[in-house]
Amino acid sequence: MKLIYDVNDKPKFGQLIVFAFQQLLAIMAATLVVPVIINSRANLQGEDAMSTAAALFGAGVGTLVYILFTKKKSPVFLGSSFAFLGSMAAAFAGAATVAVGYLGLIIGAIFAGLVYVIIAIVVKVSGVNWINKLMPAVVIGPTVAIIGLSLAGNAIGDLNTSNIEGGSSYVTIICGLVTLIVTTLCSTYGKKTAKLIPFIIGICSGYLTASVFYVIGSLADMPSLMIINYAPITNLFANGFELKSVFAVPEFTFMTALGGFKDIDLSYISSIAVAYVPVAFVVFAEHIADHKNISTIIEKDLLEEPGLSRTLLGDGVGSMAGAVFGGCPNTTYGESVGCVAITRNASVTTIMTAAILAIIISFLSPFVAFVNSIPSCVMGGVCMALYGFIAVSGLKMLKEVDLNEEKNLFTASVILIAGIGGLSITFGKVELTSIACALILGIIVNILLSKKKNEA
Repeated sequence: MKLIYDVNDKPKFGQLIVFAFQQLLAIMAATLVVPVIINSRANLQGEDAMSTAAALFGAGVGTLVYILFTKKKSPVFLGSSFAFLGSMAAAFAGAATVAVGYLGLIIGAIFAGLVYVIIAIVVKVSGVNWINKLMPAVVIGPTVAIIGLSLAGNAIGDLNTSNIEGGSSYVTIICGLVTLIVTTLCSTYGKKTAKLIPFIIGICSGYLTASVFYVIGSLADMPSLMIINYAPITNLFANGFELKSVFAVPEFTFMTALGGFKDIDLSYISSIAVAYVPVAFVVFAEHIADHKNISTIIEKDLLEEPGLSRTLLGDGVGSMAGAVFGGCPNTTYGESVGCVAITRNASVTTIMTAAILAIIISFLSPFVAFVNSIPSCVMGGVCMALYGFIAVSGLKMLKEVDLNEEKNLFTASVILIAGIGGLSITFGKVELTSIACALILGIIVNILLSKKKNEA
């Protein structure tokens, strides 16, 4: 894939802001939904609820930390990790008070980050050859494909989702498909600028289409057509124009967590460690897959330079920093990788600018409200392209693999079926996701069959 902007390229300032904004849109929906899910699971209400703006701020900080550790050589944005949803819910479930729960989020992220730090030290001492042997292309390729395919249900689910009760599924599908088609047309046939911002154009087209249906539904008294919900925007100015309607300091996690020190005990800390540490090892596998994927896109092996030890440190320390502010451990985002692949813009300066924008925007209530008002079906249309590119990127890794060999054929087959089939295993509060199970099973099969080949 020929890149329009390589890793070290710096677009002009005006273009840079637009490109960064697009990268932000690609990751923002998933980043903001994690605290929303935790709020519903932990039954947090009102001012004690986790802040989506703080999660966005934490993602920006975590990304900047990651860029620093990777020496500006890896064009990936870090966002709120879905893998830790169960761990975060456990932090609140075992907490004596809400403040202790918030403190548990930070402690848990520190435990998870320390796992990355320890693995980074091991990798620094032993090198990455053992990882390449343990996870060759025949293992990593299908695993990356599974990361995209496992999200297919989310994309289609969003495509069929209305932001109001009783909304027409036909209208949601139309708006989502308009978004998808405009995005693909801009990326394929557009001039240079359109090729670089297909998601912005696509989302605006989908949003406009939903707004047109809203107007028609309003005039014709057909509520089912009014699938867009403007409440996040109108609620800001329900009491008239106030400063907080435009500018508001996010409810950072550490601000509430400070009141939890007096009520915390050793048993709670140990339960947090049990909830977070095993999941960190699972996310490590996804970390490898994401970096193998982005390496093929930029045609530079990030596991060699800046090195897996540095990407792990960036991810781990970035997760700690992100959780201090937003409560959510961060992870490298497949949506970000997909955006780089589709737009062919691998500029790390763009990623860094997106992180700074995330920090700034977290203070701007109207923008956060606007993002929350984007219909789910519109984001579903965008995600069909993003997740599809992730899946195809993984399959492309198999082009150099000889699938006529039974060893490779069985390894790839096992990973794909286990991942697509949704094989997962739960040990108490720890869940091995379908991606982790597929990867582990693929490694085992590959080792067993490689041994058979060597004996032959």
